[in-house]
Amino acid sequence: MTAQPPLPVAMVLDAVPLGLAGELVRDADGGGTVFLHGQTSFSWDAGDEAGRRWAAVKLAAMKAAGVGEIAAVFDVTPSTVWLWKQLLADGGIIALVPEKKGPKKASLLTGAVITRIVELRSTGLSQQAVGNAVGVSEFSVRRALKIAAEQATTDAADIAAAGNPEPLEPAPAVAQQRELPILPASAPRTAERAAASMLECAAPVFAPAAHIRHAGLFLAFPALETTGLLACAKEVYGALPNGFYGLETVLIDSVLRALAGEARAEGSTRFDPEELGRVLGLDRAPEVKTIRRRIGQLAESGKAQEMIAALAKHHLAGTGPGGEDLAAILYVDGHVRAYQGTKKIGRLYSTRLKFPVPATEETWVTDANGAPVFVVMAAPGASLAAELRDLLPELRTTVGDDRRVLVGFDRGGWSPALFKHMDAAGFDVLTWHKGTTEDIKEDLFKEVTHTDEHGQTRSWSVADTLVDLPLNTTKKTGEVFNIRQISRIVATTGGGTRQIHILTTDKDLPAGEVVYRMGNRWRQENQFRYARMHFELDSHDSYRSSDDNEDRMVPEPAKARAYQKVVAARRHHAEAAAVADLNLLALKTPAQGTDEVTVTSAMHNHVMAPVWEAENALAAAEKIHQGIPAKIRLGDLNPGQQVLDTEVKMIHTGIRMAAYNTAMTIAREIRTNTGYRRANQEAHALMRQMFHQSGDINTTEPGYLTITLDPLPTTAKTAAAAELCNHLTAAETRYPGSNLILKYAIKTKTPALIN
Repeated sequence: MTAQPPLPVAMVLDAVPLGLAGELVRDADGGGTVFLHGQTSFSWDAGDEAGRRWAAVKLAAMKAAGVGEIAAVFDVTPSTVWLWKQLLADGGIIALVPEKKGPKKASLLTGAVITRIVELRSTGLSQQAVGNAVGVSEFSVRRALKIAAEQATTDAADIAAAGNPEPLEPAPAVAQQRELPILPASAPRTAERAAASMLECAAPVFAPAAHIRHAGLFLAFPALETTGLLACAKEVYGALPNGFYGLETVLIDSVLRALAGEARAEGSTRFDPEELGRVLGLDRAPEVKTIRRRIGQLAESGKAQEMIAALAKHHLAGTGPGGEDLAAILYVDGHVRAYQGTKKIGRLYSTRLKFPVPATEETWVTDANGAPVFVVMAAPGASLAAELRDLLPELRTTVGDDRRVLVGFDRGGWSPALFKHMDAAGFDVLTWHKGTTEDIKEDLFKEVTHTDEHGQTRSWSVADTLVDLPLNTTKKTGEVFNIRQISRIVATTGGGTRQIHILTTDKDLPAGEVVYRMGNRWRQENQFRYARMHFELDSHDSYRSSDDNEDRMVPEPAKARAYQKVVAARRHHAEAAAVADLNLLALKTPAQGTDEVTVTSAMHNHVMAPVWEAENALAAAEKIHQGIPAKIRLGDLNPGQQVLDTEVKMIHTGIRMAAYNTAMTIAREIRTNTGYRRANQEAHALMRQMFHQSGDINTTEPGYLTITLDPLPTTAKTAAAAELCNHLTAAETRYPGSNLILKYAIKTKTPALIN
């Protein structure tokens, strides 16, 4: 009804306006009438206080006007209108009748009840839940909290007036209960923005606020600290040029956006800058242009690879979840990132897409759990074996000592000469045997077992032998490299069996663990897949490019095509020779009962003609193949080829590595430190749900930043989040750039959780 257009004039000349749709006419004897759109809607006589209050409550319920405006017209305060509304809801219209003068009944809000209400409210329960637990109304709970806060303030003022130089602070439980403002305006930072050119960065400043979005991202800070991203970046880069957004702010913003599903700079457009700014302690989070400019300033120093190396050293210096040495086992693999732009980028074969595409390639190193440790840009067209050889010195520097490290990789790194080189350099090889090899005798197979870090035991039937690999690259004929081989019998799709072989230079590692560690290499593939889905691993982040080195020697594609013709000619020659042998045999073997046949030269030449023709074709193909050089200048093969800028990409890669390791740490904490029954299946989904949860920021406790998350949809998830909050609070993590210690809690839905 109130949505109808208001009448242009009031129905009574001395009426008091009430919103856009109504007016109040006061009678001389104390009664009154409310008109809405010119029609009488509410009326009360002199002395009918219950009717007057009922009219005010109903006007507020209809939203005929704001509560403040209704209170002003009825000569009361807004809190009085809310009181009337609560009385009407609790006891009906009879509750609006004013109490008679005289002795009143004893108040339910005794000192003990008020203390109990304050204690329960400090646990994060809602006011309604506290009221249900204590046996009073929600309104009484609010009154009790107000009384407690006023009493604490009065006590502090009395102590100060008595001359105490250090007045006592209000009790933490009372301070906790002061109502937090819902989405207040962010603290103004105008002065700091005006003086940004003289600031290294703006320090985080937090104000109390309720129900802010993205509050769950605060959960990431204890795990983010363990990655060493902020410390390593500060060690390598020092600081960004003076500005409002400093180095720590830009990195934290990038990690939090990645955890929220928007790892690219363009993803910041999907966040309200003010809402994300509350998590950063700023009035606004940086936006796309600012992020690109500040990351570009880091890229100008050319220290991205140095930062990646510092992150790797920090990671390998720690220990794994079970206390294991993270540097003991590493996996290496290449990752092809397809390019869809218009620049002339060299083509690489993508195993995921199953065909050659314009792309760049990186060489990644992960630990035994699949967590990324180190990454370098691969040289265009380089093999994994060549990249491994070049990577060994950097790995040795990262490990920091001479201990032997087990390095696992797939068949792309196959090279017996590389195996010998790695063994001499203090690295143990773990890879699959490439090519055909003789099967191992079945009587050499025996049962072996291995128990993993989760206590799960697996068993396999394996044969542990030694094999000699020919070193084809050496000039010494017959030189071989002796290496350990672990063989298994596996089923094939056709219903049969076949043998697969694992090679390693580690002679002491149990055979069961060799099989387990080789299969564990798939954790690296899983890391690529997860990062591609949730952290936009395949994005390029920067499309700046430069000309490739045209004097660089690259494989000549024509030689590969010529070799395919040689292979076809050899196959055709073998087929022709087989047919000729059959024909000659038929000529020399007459039918039964016939005289012996003499094979003449003409007959022989006729049978052998296809063979001689195939020999000539083969010789011609081999001559053409030998005449083509193995490599050619890039400028002659593909003039104008370009390479994408890698510095910006490597900075973003370091950020994504930290975000990935942060997410894996939180998911692991959910699995190991909560009682969530489906944690093994849903830890990552629950983690992402927590990161997107809203909550409160409370700064009333000196030295602490308390984050209280809103309840999750189910009781089980809320209980798991509460356990995680307790575990993260025990870490006593300091919010970067401040002296505030992070504390976590979560609100509960039902009073049934009260002890």
